[in-house]
Amino acid sequence: MADLIVHGGAPLRGRITPSANKNAVLPILCATLLTREPVRLRGITEITDVKKILEIFRMLGSHVEVDFSTGILDVHHRDTLFDETRHRLPEEMRSSIMLVPGLMARFGAARIENDVKGCSLGAREIDPHIDVFERFGGRVERSNGAIVIRTDGALQASSHWMDYASVTTTENFVLCAALARGTSTMINAASEPHVQEFCQFMALLGARIEGMGTSSLTVHGVDRLGGADFSFAEDFHEIVTFLALGAITGGEVTVKNSTPEQFPLLDRTFAKFGVHIEHQGGWSRNVNDGPLRVKEPFTQNILQKVEAAPWPYVPVDLLPIFVTLGVKAQGQCMFWNKVYDGAMGWTAELSRFGAHAFLADPHRIITFGGKPLQPATVESPYIIRAAIAMLMLACSIPGQSRIKQAAPIRRAHPHFAENITRLGARVEWVDGD
Repeated sequence: MADLIVHGGAPLRGRITPSANKNAVLPILCATLLTREPVRLRGITEITDVKKILEIFRMLGSHVEVDFSTGILDVHHRDTLFDETRHRLPEEMRSSIMLVPGLMARFGAARIENDVKGCSLGAREIDPHIDVFERFGGRVERSNGAIVIRTDGALQASSHWMDYASVTTTENFVLCAALARGTSTMINAASEPHVQEFCQFMALLGARIEGMGTSSLTVHGVDRLGGADFSFAEDFHEIVTFLALGAITGGEVTVKNSTPEQFPLLDRTFAKFGVHIEHQGGWSRNVNDGPLRVKEPFTQNILQKVEAAPWPYVPVDLLPIFVTLGVKAQGQCMFWNKVYDGAMGWTAELSRFGAHAFLADPHRIITFGGKPLQPATVESPYIIRAAIAMLMLACSIPGQSRIKQAAPIRRAHPHFAENITRLGARVEWVDGD
């Protein structure tokens, strides 16, 4: 594991272009398995999970050409073959479960290892995915430490009302439905920006999808999908993070943003800490109204709060970013994670900086901001945005801090630390203990 050394205290300023969203890139990569035609993707990110999926494609005999310096990937699955007795999908990569629909549709069988993992955000079951596979005609069984899914012939259309709006389950439903016989419908579908981007790519391949961006999806199955030339949008997680870095350090950062229509609620959330966000000409920037200060609610005797849940709420992945603003800003604020249990425990590490964050229960914390802060050595959990939040706070504090086990940042943002040096940050990777 690698650590980050942060020399904080300098206001960050400048202009920066974010990378593509990992949560759009990975399902779109998996979706390419559904077509035998060539696909070109522009803006591909050089992250571990992308490299692992491309290795799987090569193992299966697909043609893969990638240049991470230009961000261009050409992939062609014309000669792809799959053998469940010898081909394995990596268990340490949760996104591998989205390869199952393509393998089912193309080869009538798929196999994933029994323990599919991701960030340590609490229990993340795969039962909703198994339910989807079975609804489309898959027979699911455990075999020698693996889960094997088989089908007899083409997938059959299905209707499904999900228990909760799961992003990857929604994407797996669309992947199955695209080539299934008949019309499939999903109620309580996820509608996050990266899900919308994924659906746009599927439509470019020729999938017939109605309701993109809503909680109700209808997919009319087609006989085959075609090729595509697709460019990824900027990652809204990175956009928010760069804007927050400008705000927390007392600087001003301008970020490329081609989807400002997705930001009204995020803008209002920034405003709760005295940060105004301006959008103009495809770019967004933070404008601080003096020192950070939590806005008092109009209703007396209640806390200001930020509630995070499936879109169109504030995304839970961004909650740590706003928690960091909360411990820096003068005043009190409650943060409520309505999705994951076990996702807020990392905030105890903030006390090493001198911050006061009280864990009320597994889903809620209260920050008492404006406390004197000092540089510190802290330990990051295996949660991407928590590691970035600690980095943000360290950047705002004069002196040298160390973020131990910060490597999860690279899972989503391979050059994040290097990129923010162009804004004036002084950060460097070092070997961990």
